[in-house]
Amino acid sequence: MKNAITQDKIRGSELLSRTECSALRGIAILGIFLHNYLHWLRQMVKENEYQFHQGNIDHLMDLLRNPTWDLPLQFFSFFGHYGVPVFLFLSGYGLVQKYENARSAATPSTAEESLWQFIKKHFMKLFPMMMLGFTVFAMTDWITPSRHHWSWSEILGQVSMTINLFPDPDKAIWPGPYWFFGLMMQLYLLYRIALYKRGNRVVWLLIAACWAIQALCFASPDGATLNWIRYNCIGGMLPFGMGILLARMPAVPHLTRSSHISRLIALLAAVVSMSLVFHTWLWIPAFIVLLHISLVKTLPAVCIKVFNWLGTLSAAIFVCHPITRKIFIPISRGGDIMDGLVLYIVCTLMLAVLFKMAIERIRD
Repeated sequence: MKNAITQDKIRGSELLSRTECSALRGIAILGIFLHNYLHWLRQMVKENEYQFHQGNIDHLMDLLRNPTWDLPLQFFSFFGHYGVPVFLFLSGYGLVQKYENARSAATPSTAEESLWQFIKKHFMKLFPMMMLGFTVFAMTDWITPSRHHWSWSEILGQVSMTINLFPDPDKAIWPGPYWFFGLMMQLYLLYRIALYKRGNRVVWLLIAACWAIQALCFASPDGATLNWIRYNCIGGMLPFGMGILLARMPAVPHLTRSSHISRLIALLAAVVSMSLVFHTWLWIPAFIVLLHISLVKTLPAVCIKVFNWLGTLSAAIFVCHPITRKIFIPISRGGDIMDGLVLYIVCTLMLAVLFKMAIERIRD
């Protein structure tokens, strides 16, 4: 306990404290699990996550010009998936804090691990969560209407966390969110092989290269090529690289709360306006990361406490929310939007508490 308190005080002088990182996870998972429910409803605006669809932008603009009672829900449907870049940022940030920064000298060093040991450790960090969620979802899916029929290759791809590499991931990743584990394994490998203790120039070059690959798809922004790219590490390099770069900063300039509030408003406006054009849309994850950092710096203590609690449950919420979504979404699709949504939120949080205990028991 004393060591944890000391580490939190040390990190308090850096960009983000341990508590703030946990609160960021809570904010991010809130957006993700609400988005993953709402965007399945017919009346909700669809997001531009993997591809850029002009029709989705037009729908969003119509909603802003003619707002209705469900506008906040529409925003979660369209923007909620940007919780994913926040998690990627925190992953890059955490890897540097753990394996590179001298202030984390009490933790094991990557230099003491072989590549195989590093891969094995991080695979086994993700595998129990993914398998618990996938197993319970598969059973739930089988006993509820409209069940999915997996092929053996899809099951193998899911279990091995390689499903992102399938030619048409949209049709292979059911129930959806678990593709994130494959993305994380790719980024862990990229960090260990190409970025660990390399200069920041390498990080910038990779960010630029990954942006250029996506930018080359401007002629077909809603095509299959860009879709595949954004399921994989090329699409996640920008926020992941930002986490590495910001964790390596020797000194973080201090901003007042009022400065963070001003920056938060400016970033919100920037994210909305950048969503309208393909080339600026590619850079939104960077602005989303900065927006969330300013947000967590401006929240009152009681909100930080709530989001910190959500952050401790974020992994469990992530793996169990497809299960509760499959059960309760017929209620919202039948017309009782809020009834189904409230049941989904409450049951997801309660189930996440149980999943967290189960995951900890499996890891032990």
